[in-house]
Amino acid sequence: MNRAVFLDRDGTLIKDAHYLKDPEQIEIIEGVGCSLDAIKKSGFGIFMHTNQSGITRGYYGWEDVRACNHRMLQMLNLPEDFFDQVCIAPEDRFVPGGLRKPSPKFELEMISRYDLMPRRCWMVGDKWIDAETGLNAGMRAALVQTGKPLDDDLLDRAASLSVEVFTGLEQFVGHLLETIDE
Repeated sequence: MNRAVFLDRDGTLIKDAHYLKDPEQIEIIEGVGCSLDAIKKSGFGIFMHTNQSGITRGYYGWEDVRACNHRMLQMLNLPEDFFDQVCIAPEDRFVPGGLRKPSPKFELEMISRYDLMPRRCWMVGDKWIDAETGLNAGMRAALVQTGKPLDDDLLDRAASLSVEVFTGLEQFVGHLLETIDE
């Protein structure tokens, strides 16, 4: 494996519920299950990187986040070890040196550990911070329009930095599979 897809969780895989702590509130975004399966079957490594500052802010604990991740995988009929690695970044945005996106620390560690080629890797999410993380790691970046709305300024910035924008993960995966050898 020298290529991988790094995915945001909230707004990309599941509907964004502000400071989600209750696994029963999880709603899977349409098409995510078959998209994840297609990524895995295509030989890509698959990683999840989620900012969860609610831990540091005291809104919920580590176990709440793990329970939500567990429930998401259950709902998708995926095994607990589906992702090659999961990064839960609990830091507030003001903590330097942490794993919180847009820091590429997690991505760079995985690139090294799994001998990945950054230009054959993607970071996919619904917010600019996700795209910025990928760019900071020297990877390709894509935005999906399944979470927070993307305004015109953000779309212009994405276009100027070759960040591709897709309606959802299914459309991204279709593009990924069409361009797999590029």
